[in-house]
Amino acid sequence: MLSAAGAAGLSTVAAPMVRELPRDGLALVLLLDLGHMTVHTIPDREIVVVDFLVAAGRDTQTAVNVFSRKFGVAEARPGRTIDRG
Repeated sequence: MLSAAGAAGLSTVAAPMVRELPRDGLALVLLLDLGHMTVHTIPDREIVVVDFLVAAGRDTQTAVNVFSRKFGVAEARPGRTIDRG
C-alpha cells in the first residue's frame, strides 16, 4: 500500500491498519493526508478491491498499476469516480 500510495503522489499519515477477515481475507486501511485508501481481499473469488477517497485530480490509476504489478493481476477494471463537489 505504501509503495502504491507513494507512486501516486499520495502522502500517508500513519502505517496501514490490517485486519484478518473470515475465509482468509484481509482488510487494509491507509490514512492519507487528504483521504484514505482501502484494500479488501477475497481469496476464494481471487478478488482484490482497492478503494480511494482522495482529492480531485489525484492519479489513483498509478497506485492501481503498482498493485497490479505486485499481485500479478491478469485483469484490472476501473471503478467509478464520484465528484463530491
